[in-house]
Amino acid sequence: MEPAINFCSACGAPVQFKVPPGDTLPRHVCNTCGAIHYRNPRLVVGALPVWEDRVLLCRRAIDPRRGYWTLPAGFMENAETLAEAALRETREEANARIELDELFTLISVPHISQVHAIFRARLIDLDFSAGAESLEVALFDEASIPWQAIAFRTVALTLEHFFADRAKGRFLFHAEALGPR
Repeated sequence: MEPAINFCSACGAPVQFKVPPGDTLPRHVCNTCGAIHYRNPRLVVGALPVWEDRVLLCRRAIDPRRGYWTLPAGFMENAETLAEAALRETREEANARIELDELFTLISVPHISQVHAIFRARLIDLDFSAGAESLEVALFDEASIPWQAIAFRTVALTLEHFFADRAKGRFLFHAEALGPR
């Protein structure tokens, strides 16, 4: 849960949590200037970089799940596309250059107000290293994936889809939702 909004970012007056006229859901509404402060899901965007039969994973240097393995991904910034976010996050976390393929998984995680979008990608070269948010980065074949140390369910699910699709010889787009555990 995000902390409550207490004051209007437009005029500084206190806000009230109520259903504004013409809406169906409660919002933070300023009774002074009328501004409605919407909160919407956050996009987590990343890539599943591949080199031959191996995938690139990053071991997290930050919380949450510090020390666990993940795909290079993070929150999308304003004024960037999904593809730009995936490329940026891969550069930031793995100092890796990739070429994006199609969007591979789109996983809604409504209980934490997030949507995770992961592209399949190809590493351009093997010149990669841990970025500021990673302790290390490494290539893993399917047999060596550290499944018990994968940071997030969305990443595990994306990897499972990848290896299953690869075994079938064709990659599909996977859209689904995860509930709380």
